[in-house]
Amino acid sequence: MEGFGWYTYEICRRITEQHPEHEFYFFFDRPFEKKFVFGANVIPVVISPPARHPFLFIYWFEIGIRSALKKYKIDLFFSPDGYLSLGSKVPQVGVIHDINFEHFPKDLPFSARAYLRYFFPKFAAKASHIITVSNYSKEDISRTYDINSEKITAIWNGVSNVFRPLAEKEKEKVREKYTLGNPYFLFVGAIHPRKNVKRLIEAFSLFKQLNDSPIRLLIVGESLWKNFTEEFELSDEIEDSIRFTGHLSPNELSRVMASADLFTYVSYFEGFGIPLVEAMKCGTPILSGNRTSLPEVAGDAAMYCDPFDVSDIAEKMKRITSDVQIKASLSTKGLERSLEFSWDKAAQEVWKVLMKSYDK
Repeated sequence: MEGFGWYTYEICRRITEQHPEHEFYFFFDRPFEKKFVFGANVIPVVISPPARHPFLFIYWFEIGIRSALKKYKIDLFFSPDGYLSLGSKVPQVGVIHDINFEHFPKDLPFSARAYLRYFFPKFAAKASHIITVSNYSKEDISRTYDINSEKITAIWNGVSNVFRPLAEKEKEKVREKYTLGNPYFLFVGAIHPRKNVKRLIEAFSLFKQLNDSPIRLLIVGESLWKNFTEEFELSDEIEDSIRFTGHLSPNELSRVMASADLFTYVSYFEGFGIPLVEAMKCGTPILSGNRTSLPEVAGDAAMYCDPFDVSDIAEKMKRITSDVQIKASLSTKGLERSLEFSWDKAAQEVWKVLMKSYDK
């Protein structure tokens, strides 16, 4: 799971477990794994067909969900990724994580961006209340869709306790496994244009040209959109220094995160950026883009760069890796700041919003 998936899992698990006095209907679009049915008060329902294309989104939410809300006499519909049923009269709360598609529409395939840009303004207007994940996104949604900011609540994401610092001997094992024992920079996230992986690679290549360093670059994640990926032109010289791992399990990701010399997250648009908090919790120094929500999340626990300036990214890579004091300071500040992010707290705040929306 990527960001939205983890959000759904962490929030829904907590609110169902903490509120056994309520019944929760979970709507799936395909056969589900039992691990997602968190208790006896969770009733899973499969609504066909599998909705993995914008045309099917329309059918699924306007026919399938609308009918299910009526059939099961649902009092409140909660959508952790913001999609609502426009034809239903049931009160609805949507989580709009960000509206990157409004600002960088060409970063998405045509059908996806057309759907999102047409329907999300309608979802925002339809919602009884909107939850988002940062104050940046709250202001962006309010301004872009002309929504009263009082209708939007910003609730920060949390971070899994699986992320933690590692002893040096364990770090050596991780480096041996992934980079033949060499130190490495790390990126974690979907391979998607706004994650800026192309410029990250270009900056890393420049860093390697200007510095005699054994450092490698590890890229963890998979393409978000099939048949819509960035083209990475890697020279023979730099190709040996970069490794794409694909998806990793949470436990393995934690080990990889904690063993990195530097977490490089130079995305140019984020509603939040959960990997930043995961890096902080591991005590891994961070180089972050300076746009959108990232400074709000990382605070003083990161060094910032212009995500559109390859030379600036490379220069900041050098500055952090060549200064032991800067690395130590970022690590310490990250561990301290990570304490501000909690899925338990986030779930409690989400529940308050749901109850207020139901009372209305």
